[in-house]
Amino acid sequence: MVSGFVTLSPLQALGIPVALLGSVFLAFGAEFQHRGVNKVDAASRNSAKTGLGFGQLLALVRRPSWLVGTLMLGVAIVLQLISLFLAPLTVVQPLGALALVITAFLNARSTGTRLEKTAIRAILMCVGGIGVFVGVAAVTTTSVPIGTQQLVIVLIILGCVLALLAVGFFSLRKRSPTVFYIIAGGVIFGFVASLAKVVIDRVQTIILHGFKLVPGDGLTIVAVVAIIVAALSGSYLVQTAYSSGPPDLVVAGLTVIDPMVGVTIGIVVLGEATAAPWWAGVVFVLAGALAVFGVFQLSRRKQPQLADRRK
Repeated sequence: MVSGFVTLSPLQALGIPVALLGSVFLAFGAEFQHRGVNKVDAASRNSAKTGLGFGQLLALVRRPSWLVGTLMLGVAIVLQLISLFLAPLTVVQPLGALALVITAFLNARSTGTRLEKTAIRAILMCVGGIGVFVGVAAVTTTSVPIGTQQLVIVLIILGCVLALLAVGFFSLRKRSPTVFYIIAGGVIFGFVASLAKVVIDRVQTIILHGFKLVPGDGLTIVAVVAIIVAALSGSYLVQTAYSSGPPDLVVAGLTVIDPMVGVTIGIVVLGEATAAPWWAGVVFVLAGALAVFGVFQLSRRKQPQLADRRK
């Protein structure tokens, strides 16, 4: 570390290409899942825009395109976990923005349309903001040991967020379904990534101590349960978002809101930016604001219709 800068080790740097590969699988998985959700929604008597019903959920598991997309997303999650094992959260988490670019082109091809200038400009805002964010994070943040107190704080915050989103689900979903689902899903998955990083670090510590548990390690099990609950809740919100918005918009929200939440937790709670210079915080705020503004610009454009497909 020199003058507030952190140099990644070769092993940590390996987490970057792993995260980028995960973004590719995320993009294709989102496209296939979006196709499946739209087919189920079209064949259902009730619209999925205000929440997928039980029958619609069952129909999804029989839709080949949705199953293929789910498999791809599973691979993306595994690659994300590997990248979190290798590198700091603030470095690899924002790299999911690559999925936005890929998804935008895939969606344009599926709908037989061209990306208009406003959409391209919004995508550039998202990718540019996240790109600057991760560039600064890569040289100013580092992984630090995760303490019991920090894990408790993350779990408490997650519990409060889930409670607030549950209230919002019933009060906001009919007025602004797409934006609500995208923001809610992104926030929840941001916590999933943060908790996954915490669990990975704590498991590493247990292994280094010869698989001997120390006080507070019981919270690791609680964290795993929290990850499962949050992942299921976030997945439901994302699947519902596909019924009311194009996949590139959904992925834009996830690849911007998700890392913004994850990185904020990494910086504020986990202390990954304790060695960062003061100007890094200013860059984080400005770059994050630009990326979020790009998401809202995407949400305002006219949504292309998905071409008819049997699968």
